[in-house]
Amino acid sequence: MSLNAWGGKAAEEESRSPFRPPLFMSPPPDCFADDATQHASLMAIPLPLPPRPLLILFLLLPSLLRSSANETAATPPSTALNPFTAKAAVMRYWNRKVTANRPQPAFLLSKLSPLSALDYATFSSLAAAGPSALSPRLSALCAAARLLCSPTRFESHASAATARDGPSDFATYQNSNFSNYASGAVGGTQSFENYSESLNVPVDTFRRYSRDSAGHNDSFASYAPGGNVVTAKFTSYASSATGGTGDFTSYGGDTNIPELKFTNYDAQANGRHQSFGSYSDDANSGDQSFAGYGKDGNGVVSAFASYAKDSNVIGSGFAGYGEGANAARDSFTNYGFNGNVPENTFRSYGDRGNGGSERFSSYRDESNVGDDSFTSYAKGGNAGTAEFDNYGNSFNPGSDSFKGYGQGFGNHEITFKSYIGENNSFKGYAKSGIDFKAYRHPSSSPSSAPAADAAVKPGKKKAGHWLVEPGKFFREHELRSGNLMPMPDIRDKMPARSFLPRSIAGRIPFSAVEAQRFFGIPADTALGKAVADTVAECERAPSRGETKRCATSAEDVIDFAVAMLGSNVVARTTESTAGSKGTVLIGKVRGANGGGVTRSVSCHQSLFPYLAYYCHSVPRVRVYEADILAVQTKERINRGVAICHLDTSDWSASHGAFLSLGSAPGRIEVCHWIFEGDMTWTVAD
Repeated sequence: MSLNAWGGKAAEEESRSPFRPPLFMSPPPDCFADDATQHASLMAIPLPLPPRPLLILFLLLPSLLRSSANETAATPPSTALNPFTAKAAVMRYWNRKVTANRPQPAFLLSKLSPLSALDYATFSSLAAAGPSALSPRLSALCAAARLLCSPTRFESHASAATARDGPSDFATYQNSNFSNYASGAVGGTQSFENYSESLNVPVDTFRRYSRDSAGHNDSFASYAPGGNVVTAKFTSYASSATGGTGDFTSYGGDTNIPELKFTNYDAQANGRHQSFGSYSDDANSGDQSFAGYGKDGNGVVSAFASYAKDSNVIGSGFAGYGEGANAARDSFTNYGFNGNVPENTFRSYGDRGNGGSERFSSYRDESNVGDDSFTSYAKGGNAGTAEFDNYGNSFNPGSDSFKGYGQGFGNHEITFKSYIGENNSFKGYAKSGIDFKAYRHPSSSPSSAPAADAAVKPGKKKAGHWLVEPGKFFREHELRSGNLMPMPDIRDKMPARSFLPRSIAGRIPFSAVEAQRFFGIPADTALGKAVADTVAECERAPSRGETKRCATSAEDVIDFAVAMLGSNVVARTTESTAGSKGTVLIGKVRGANGGGVTRSVSCHQSLFPYLAYYCHSVPRVRVYEADILAVQTKERINRGVAICHLDTSDWSASHGAFLSLGSAPGRIEVCHWIFEGDMTWTVAD
């Protein structure tokens, strides 16, 4: 998703030494005609002059306009590109770096900064003085440059009166802070429907919500659906509440990077029922943490049904869950079902509990790999039960670690039924009260393993669609005219952003801490963690045969492509998303560079406040452009770009390509489409 230390360098081809500005800078009247109304507030205050090259362009503007009059006579002045914008600067850079008058790629142009000439000059000048000079103008920069910044305005709700004795509906809410809401409420229902729907960076906080309430019901339906980088914090939610229900239905579904935290949720509650249905289903690469959930509660019931189903790399942490609770009832059904690498940590789960019951049914079933860690699980408890039914029946085996499980547990009963254990570690495990029924371990012989037939054999079962979606990987011979193929979901699911000009991006230190500080992104939010992951991936050593660079500006992308391939290059990307998630007909197919083996530079989007790419050189490939036709009408609906990797010997054996194509590293070539938002560079034909 997300990439070596990003270049982030300022490419000081141009001098940026500041000089004393006049009280007011007035450009030629027609220079900013298209931006005057939008940026009137900027024009009304004293501004520093732009860096020296831009000043020279300002002084030369009349002659530039006269010399180009004949060339632009047919273009209406309102649509002509202002030569002093950030976009125009990159276009000139392209012409200097790329030879043979290669056309500027429309895809790259669409990602360039939308900063007006005035904003470009203003923000570049501020950046030249250092990030601290630019920070006070962050909100204006985020808006004008189309960046991904944390929301700065939150609606707060703290009144308890409106929550009493009646229903309250919260529809189409977003970025809200609920503190002490419904505290002490008696009866009543709160319903959150379509909450934070399809937002880029929603941040919602529920603190001491429904605390000390009695018989109060909360419903979260369609909460944050289709969100991108979702952060939700539930702190001391329903603490000391009596009765009532909390229902999370379709919570965080189809989100990109959910970051959800439940701290002391239902702590010291009495007889409260909690249900998580369709929680984080179809989500991609996020984390949920449950700390002190139901701590010291009495008769608290929690049901996790269809939790993280069909998700990709979802991590869940349960720390101190149900600690000191009495008669807690927890069930995990279809948890991590059909997911890709679900990671779950249960630490001090149910410690000191009395008469608790946990059940794991169809847990991690049909998932790919995955890991669970149970540390000090049910330690020091009394008269509890835990049942693992059809646990770990994964498409590819994962691993489980049980350390201090059930130790000090009195009168307990822990049952492993149909447990598929491939890579297990049992340390400090309780010596009594444990029953292994139909437990299969690699060392077991068929005669001693009744559940051996339940073992999953790779290639015999459908794996998680996040990993091997039909059409995501294919063989080279399939890319031929007249062939029917499934097209995967090639839509760009990253938040919309633009490049920052190099004169600005190069002045912002590329580190997780500095980026979080400059953009005001809390480290414990989904976006904050994504920023840290991006920087870590950039700092990772390249793989064997790989040359990589994280490009923080359009100029960086151009520089890397030219350094790897020479100045006669072309950027290629799939034309649109037409045909995505359907069956398509392949039309005319053309091989780049005559269809021969070549080198390429592939650039993949990284999640960062401004547009940035993880670019790496890929040797021994063939790149194709193919017309994509509608099956029924045979009309062209798209033009796709596909890349075929001829050498896969260094790929992981668990790579999705081999799971879907049924082979192994080095034995076959693997092809895939270039998705929307990504691009590949080759030497021009």
